[in-house]
Amino acid sequence: MFRRAFWFTTGAAAGVWATTRVQRTLRGLAADSLAVRAADRAAAAGQRVRNLTLDVRTGMARRETELTEALGLTPPTTPPSTPPDVGAGRGKEDH
Repeated sequence: MFRRAFWFTTGAAAGVWATTRVQRTLRGLAADSLAVRAADRAAAAGQRVRNLTLDVRTGMARRETELTEALGLTPPTTPPSTPPDVGAGRGKEDH
């Protein structure tokens, strides 16, 4: 008698559990739910791409500065006061 009651209770609990899981899965697969989930994932992917782009740009700028300093190509701190004369250095014989 106890054996039958145990298996009946176990079967009823398994049936309730399975029904609940199926209903939850069906709600998750509804069109509205899928659209919201897809939009959320697209927004998250866009944010990750944006963060990656910012990290790459920052790293590029940092590396460019390191290379410029290592090669001794640091730009002048103040711009020249007058632009260089394009025709300077040419003699009359060049004309």
